[in-house]
Amino acid sequence: MIFPPRWLVAEDTFRPPWFHRNVMSELMGLVYGVYDAKAEGFVPGGVSLHNCMMPHGPDAATFDKASSAELKPHKVDNTLTFMFESCHVFKLTRRSLEAVNRQPDYDTVWDGFTAATL
Repeated sequence: MIFPPRWLVAEDTFRPPWFHRNVMSELMGLVYGVYDAKAEGFVPGGVSLHNCMMPHGPDAATFDKASSAELKPHKVDNTLTFMFESCHVFKLTRRSLEAVNRQPDYDTVWDGFTAATL
């Protein structure tokens, strides 16, 4: 599926994707623009992989910003994100695991959360 330009109009809610686990594996990629659930570290051309039952959600900066944002209609524009979902577990190749542009500290985006928040 793709996440094209769209309007966010929900009231009294947390708009970015929340913390969750899936039965499906998710491979997400950013073609261009900015992904609204990750303020840092998700650049165009990059992908993220969360295999089934791996917890994931917005980074701490996005969570803080969304928790205090005024909830008025907002258009997410000039961005294109895609997601592949599968009931199978994705296995990474050695080349992808050893890539120089791999983000080895990916999990540090959740370091700013307190136990009470999670």
